[in-house]
Order: sequence, then structure tokens, then C-alpha cells
Amino acid sequence: MNILIDIGHPAHVHLFKNAARKFIEDGHSVLFTCRDKEFEIQLLETNGFNYVSFGKKFKSLTGKIWGLLKFVMKEWKVCLRFKPDVLLSHGSPYAAIASRLYGKPHITFDDTFNMEQVRLFEPFSKVVLTGKYEHPVISRKEIHYDAYHELAYLHPKYFTPDASVLEDLHVSPDEKYVLVRFVAWNASHDIGHAGISAKNKINAIQTLSRYAKVFISSEGSLPAELERFRLKTRPEQLHSVIAFASLVWGESLTIPSEASVLGVPSVVNHNTKSCILEDQKKRYDICYTYSESYEDQLKALNKCVEILKRNKDEIRTLWAEKSRLLVSEHIDLTAFLVWFVENYPSSKDVIQNNPDYQYIFR
Repeated sequence: MNILIDIGHPAHVHLFKNAARKFIEDGHSVLFTCRDKEFEIQLLETNGFNYVSFGKKFKSLTGKIWGLLKFVMKEWKVCLRFKPDVLLSHGSPYAAIASRLYGKPHITFDDTFNMEQVRLFEPFSKVVLTGKYEHPVISRKEIHYDAYHELAYLHPKYFTPDASVLEDLHVSPDEKYVLVRFVAWNASHDIGHAGISAKNKINAIQTLSRYAKVFISSEGSLPAELERFRLKTRPEQLHSVIAFASLVWGESLTIPSEASVLGVPSVVNHNTKSCILEDQKKRYDICYTYSESYEDQLKALNKCVEILKRNKDEIRTLWAEKSRLLVSEHIDLTAFLVWFVENYPSSKDVIQNNPDYQYIFR
């Protein structure tokens, strides 16, 4: 079987990487496609995957419209050469539309529920795989799995944090540090978001620095006063950086969910309600979400300080227990995906006729 996987974000490399390795081990051919957006290419190369890059993404609205046409055609041309039996993605309209042009099924994940993207990929997809947590119904094609995406690559079966990252950070094992994540706000679903102001970023970092070391992961530029806090580790080290942190704070929705799986508290300022984070907050009290308003930025900072005032071992012990419960109550998403794709379309019928079947992947 030839399997084509389209990547739209660095997190998608992580989402599919363990399944891709298993596909290859089982004798299938796997090819990735991507755009040169952040560090997707570096992650693909680090993992040793074959890939085709379509070049830089476009930021303007006009550019995005042109990019849709351009990247669909590039994806279709890859299909003509690679001859995939199935296309996989996380909500990629390029893979979805190209799959229809090529005449092969597109199976997509979705956990963001951004309707401007859903309207582009859903009509051309055969299956939409979504979590069982509460979320908007986006398609009659949905098949629900009992997991979070982050479990596909951060489940203890697949990931062990590398403690050597502490040497790269120049942090001692008994020292607390905070990972801060700022986003660029230039994706289509970011329209209308202001994020945390430069002034409030500076004030917050000054406050957090009183209680722990601070490292900032940022998609874009930083105020000059904060540049010295920028995280300088390699992209493939990020999850180990998260795993040994005492706290994650910022505007991202993905990294906090990763922190939950790794047993690290997170505090988020974002106007969009993440279905995953809301589920994790409600079920495990493992993360804390606030809006982007000035008042909520202050509340979020106060919550950060409240957590950081705890002893490091106390933080680690308490959140590790929450994480163990979270992992134990969900399936191995990678094993589920491999089974679903290798046995498609009969796997679709099995799940629809007996949804409890997926619990063999616990």
C-alpha cells in the first residue's frame, strides 16, 4: 500500500510519525508532503521520512486563495507520481481535494473544529476521525476515537523525556522553569485574535522570573526586552523541554494539551475554547484556560504564580498523578490509526457497527 500524508503544522509530524514508522515496518510505502512554514521540514528530516515540500505558505487572504489552488495542484501531481492508495492528513484541504481529483480516499483527523477549514476538506473526505470529548458535530462522516491527538506521540509507549535537555537549558534537576509559548496569529482561524500585548508579555515574564527560570518559544518576533529568554533548543527537543517544566503558559492550544499528557500544569490565554483543553480541565483539573481580555490575562498570571509558589516536587507529584489517570482512560491512538488505515474500508464498518471495538487499543 502507498500512503501519502500531508502535513500542515509541526504537530502533525508528531501526530503521524509513529503510525508512519509502523506502516513502513509492515511493508507499506509512505511519503509526506508539506509547506515550508515553521520547522516541519526539520522534523521530517530528523525522523528520516521521505517528503516533498511545496514551498512557503502565503499569509495574505489573496495569497491563501492562490495557495489553495497552487498546493492542490502540487498535491495532485505528487499523487500521479507516487500513486497513493490512501491519503491522510489533519484537516488538509489540499490532500482532500487532490484525493477527489485522483480518485482515492482521504482520511482526515480533526480536533480544532475551525469551520472555514472544515468546509474545504469535509466534502472531499471519506472519513473524519474526531475525539469522543464534547465538540461541535462537523460531519456525518465522523468516527469517534477515545483519545487526544497528543497521545499518538506522547503516550508512554512512544515517548520517554530526555533529561539531557536540562544541560542544554543550563537548568539543574531541582530548579523550576517555565515554558512560555507565543503564537504568530497569522493562520486563517486566527483572524480577530489580538493575543497578549507586548507590554503584558514583558510584565508577565518579569513576574514569572521571580519564581522560576523562563524560556520563550515564539512563532514570531519578540519585544527586544524578551529576546534573551528565547528558547534555543532544537525543535525535536521541545517535548522533553515541556516534560521537565514546572509550568507552561501562553497563547498556544497545542502545547498545553501536550503538557497535560506529560503531567505538567498549563495556563492558557486564548479566546477560542479548545474542546480538548476544556475536557482535560473538566475531567482532570490539569490545565486552566482564560480569554485574551486584559482582566483574564491578569487572572492567568495570578494562576501561574499560585502554581509556581508550590515546591517543585509537589507540582511534579500532583500533576503526574493526574496525567497517569488521563492516559489510563484513553486508547493508544497510533495503534488505532494503523489498524484503521490498514483495514480500510472494512475497519470503518466494524467501528460503525460496534463502536466499543476500539477499546482493544487501550
